[in-house]
Amino acid sequence: MPIHLKLSRRESEIMEILFSLEKATLTEIQERMVNPPTRAALRSILTILEKKGHLRHGKIGREFVYTAVEQKQGAGRSALRRVLDVFFRGSLGEAMAAHFTNPDEKISAQEIAELESLLEATKQGKGPEVTKNQP
Repeated sequence: MPIHLKLSRRESEIMEILFSLEKATLTEIQERMVNPPTRAALRSILTILEKKGHLRHGKIGREFVYTAVEQKQGAGRSALRRVLDVFFRGSLGEAMAAHFTNPDEKISAQEIAELESLLEATKQGKGPEVTKNQP
């Protein structure tokens, strides 16, 4: 089951922060939250997320540092699927059209070439070789 179906709004917000930062302390998470809960409430949510198996913690110095258990790529695919389903009737084509027809969005020649390469690999039944922005 996709991660987003198992999480509350707050839990999802925390996981998005952890995926963005890769690891974070309670303070770093709290600073990035919209209308953050108290430290005690946030600690409780982090404990719940850990019990659900979504994150783990370690200790560096005096602070706990939290990291996501699920790989960022898997969570990204799940989030993308949800966006496609909710906003674009499941259509990647509609989502791409919305992106490319927005005059504020700029796409470089390199990005176009990478997309063309991905599409060609998909047409040929090959796994795409993504090289840009690899973690």
